[in-house]
Amino acid sequence: MSAPASHLPAPSGYPIPSAPPTYEETTGINTYPPYPAPESGYGPNMKSMNPPPYPSQPVPAPNPITVQTVYVQQPVTFYDRPVQMCCPSCNKMIVTRLSHTSGALTWLSCGSLCLLGCVAGCCFIPFCIDALQDVDHYCPSCQALLGTYKRL
Repeated sequence: MSAPASHLPAPSGYPIPSAPPTYEETTGINTYPPYPAPESGYGPNMKSMNPPPYPSQPVPAPNPITVQTVYVQQPVTFYDRPVQMCCPSCNKMIVTRLSHTSGALTWLSCGSLCLLGCVAGCCFIPFCIDALQDVDHYCPSCQALLGTYKRL
């Protein structure tokens, strides 16, 4: 293996390249104008210490900020017991009033008892038992229907 050749000087017909310009020279940072600064009264030889007058701009009035509070109520699950909640109609904290109505389970129980032979009026017993009926929840203040618990 031979030693690497040293760089030879450029042939005589070509100019020798110079170093590229610096960053400051290409961007114009920290370059001073070749002409002297005008005598304006502001600068190293200034005669007054007051800054130049700027036209005053009116300060914009701050916009009033309105704050709106939003209360998000969690969904209420209704069962066969009274529920304490905030009524969405009258916005009062209430305990619901219950009303039992005949539903699908009531009618299925009645039909089952008829098929078993309880025809002499015993088949209507499910209509008297609250545990077999659907439950409607009402607001005691404004009487609005708030929800229904269906047994079946």
